Amino acid sequence: MLANIWLQNARSILDAIESTQIENIYKAANVMADSIEAGRWVHTFGCGHATIPVEEMYPRIGGFVGFHPMAELPLTFFTNIVGGMSVHNFVFLERVEGYGTEIMKGYTFDPRDCMWLFSHTGINAVNIDVALEAKRQGLQVIVYGSAKEAEGKQTRHSSGKTLFQLADIIVDTCVPAQDASVPLKNHFDKVGPVSTMGFITAVWMTVCTVAEILADRGVKLFIHPSHNVPGDTTAHQRLDDALKEYKRRIAGV
Repeated sequence: MLANIWLQNARSILDAIESTQIENIYKAANVMADSIEAGRWVHTFGCGHATIPVEEMYPRIGGFVGFHPMAELPLTFFTNIVGGMSVHNFVFLERVEGYGTEIMKGYTFDPRDCMWLFSHTGINAVNIDVALEAKRQGLQVIVYGSAKEAEGKQTRHSSGKTLFQLADIIVDTCVPAQDASVPLKNHFDKVGPVSTMGFITAVWMTVCTVAEILADRGVKLFIHPSHNVPGDTTAHQRLDDALKEYKRRIAGV
């Protein structure tokens, strides 16, 4: 069954991340832990389906305050598919040089922050704009994506650089360039993409490592709790505490 083929492909991605990327995940997690311990932010950004890891880590049960999602609506919400806010619009916008620079103007950054970017190919202009502006402002840039598969690809940015070439730290999601992984009878294109599985796996390996580092340092984490567990009478208070801390950091207090 093709279901089993996809499952085997997904497992191989997870195994590859575990066997090759632990050292880089730990390096990335240390940089993120430094930002969070300083009361600052790990800013997170991606386009298209690479916004899924941004949305996954916070706010999320088991996530914690310190990760700041930067979600640009025209680059994230294209499930109309056609018409307004459509796939055609998105594909055009993610390649528009200068758009990412304008996105960055909407936020306040500090050199103690870091920027965590997600891109499967690393060649589109918006992500590269964001990385360049983050580096200009003194932030370390961490990139997760299919780095090895992207080697030799031509950037779509006038800087001549891909996103991976701008990164201070790279974690390779070990996903094939085509992303879709299951061949289908009588069709040219494959089905069954695996990049989301790679992104989410690498994200939670990283976030758990950040939590471990901070806990070892004695830093209190404001963890987003489940409020669906019978008998847990303090979940709402813990949620309020987490959101209060989030607001405090947003306000720059």
